[in-house]
Amino acid sequence: MKKLLIYLKDYKKECVLAPLFKMLEASFELFVPLVVAAIIDKGIAGRNVGYIIRMCLILVLLALIGLACSVTAQYFSAKAAVGFGTGVRQALFKHLLSLSFTEVDTLGTATMMTRMTSDVNQAQNGVNMVLRLFLRSPFVVLGATVMAFTIDARSAVIFVVAIILLSIVIFGIMLINIPMLKAVQQRLDQVLGTTRENLVGVRVIRAFGKEEEELKAFNKHNEALTHIQKKAGTIATLINPLTYVIINVAIVRLIWVGAIQVNEGILSQGQVVALYNYMSQILVELIKLAGLIITVNKSIACGNRISDVFEIKSSMLHGDQIVGNVGEDIPVVSFKNVFLTYKGAGEESLTAINFEVKKGETVGIIGGTGSGKTSLVHMIPRFYDATAGEVLIDGKNVKSYERKALLNKIGIVMQKAVLFKGDMASNIKWGNKKATNAEIHEAITLAQGSDVVAQKGGLEGKIEQGGKNLSGGQRQRMSIARALVKKPEILILDDSTSALDFATDAKLRKAIRELEYKPTVFIVSQRASSIQYADQIIVLDDGKMVGRGTHETLLEDCEVYREIYYSQFKKEEA
Repeated sequence: MKKLLIYLKDYKKECVLAPLFKMLEASFELFVPLVVAAIIDKGIAGRNVGYIIRMCLILVLLALIGLACSVTAQYFSAKAAVGFGTGVRQALFKHLLSLSFTEVDTLGTATMMTRMTSDVNQAQNGVNMVLRLFLRSPFVVLGATVMAFTIDARSAVIFVVAIILLSIVIFGIMLINIPMLKAVQQRLDQVLGTTRENLVGVRVIRAFGKEEEELKAFNKHNEALTHIQKKAGTIATLINPLTYVIINVAIVRLIWVGAIQVNEGILSQGQVVALYNYMSQILVELIKLAGLIITVNKSIACGNRISDVFEIKSSMLHGDQIVGNVGEDIPVVSFKNVFLTYKGAGEESLTAINFEVKKGETVGIIGGTGSGKTSLVHMIPRFYDATAGEVLIDGKNVKSYERKALLNKIGIVMQKAVLFKGDMASNIKWGNKKATNAEIHEAITLAQGSDVVAQKGGLEGKIEQGGKNLSGGQRQRMSIARALVKKPEILILDDSTSALDFATDAKLRKAIRELEYKPTVFIVSQRASSIQYADQIIVLDDGKMVGRGTHETLLEDCEVYREIYYSQFKKEEA
């Protein structure tokens, strides 16, 4: 949590003024019992109505000044807390975007969402409460005790004993409660993960009639969360009854001692009332402090979870290379004895991959499910690093490139077509933010998406979150247009035409082949027809390259490719 306090550096003034005004409010509050004592001892006892009215006006004045100080303190504390939350949220989002696919896979979407929302909000609330009450409550408790000593030292000893006992209770419960609250947030991650998975896959769940099973799974995680919350809540709720018991016993003792001293003429009735009021102030402030401790506990637990994410560093270090070697003899992409093992995986996903691709060539990648096709192409833009061997672009290791320079060379269309809420133009401009409308229309035409844009009302046509108002094929074509508007040197189509019919797929491939700037194209596909005219085809099986060549040579020499090809064309003929 301490590491997050740097996000308060722009709010130093607010962090000073908020507790300062709260302490001013508390200072005026501490004078109230003395004024009440004076009213009793001098005004009421002496039946001096004028004195009583003057003292009451002073009480009103103290209340108004206290209110002004309280509102001012609230303003500064809220400003600092909101600024802190905004800073943490922005930094956390930026940090998450800087992580490699490996770290993102390890963290998981549900955990990242919880840290970004619930945890940051709890930490922000904690900052607000601390600035308002963390100094005020101890100041009132200490101030009330000091004021009690000025009235009567013997009675004030009761205050000291009560405060010591209360401190033991509050801080003891806090130490027990913090680990529990951290466990609560971890259980919340699991509930959110299950919820997200079910909402995303709700159609599949209904299609297979798995509502009852998923409900049981959700209830299991939810009951675990409820159990730990009840346990943490039970411990936290002990604060109020224990503090009330201690304070009320102290009040009884105070009144008893005070009554004896009044009878002996040592104290006046007004002084006993003042002592009682100071004890009541201590009671109120310690109850506030108890609530503050609970909030701070949650905030610390959440802040530590946020700090844990900041501690995760990207496993990828980028170089400063901007361009590679340019020449006819230099392959655009080279894989030299490349191995890939995902973090936490027991087996290699890719084993001893070797091939070279020249400028302008089209490479087809085919293989069974789980054969490593996507893993292979994801290593070109360096989404994952090779665990052994080298991946080269223009003769330079991808690790030596500056990140943006590497990505500027590559346009990739993922397996799952993802679009963002906005309009057609804004989504296509992800590929090139400076693209003109003419360039956008050209990219859309190449991607065979002109009819999609026309149906949605042109480039200003709205796209809902995730492209939910488009069909699978329409999303794929818009994703391809987004990559093409970039005019990349290397274009990767990762099974990105699976929702297109054969005719549209063929037109798209023809349009890409006829591009004037001749990009190097990687086509990952389950369809043999989509890659059979590629300059070279790479056949993968269980992470190993079992064939490489043209369509004709692979039909003769590669059994895996032959099985894939003939199984598909037999189905088409049938």
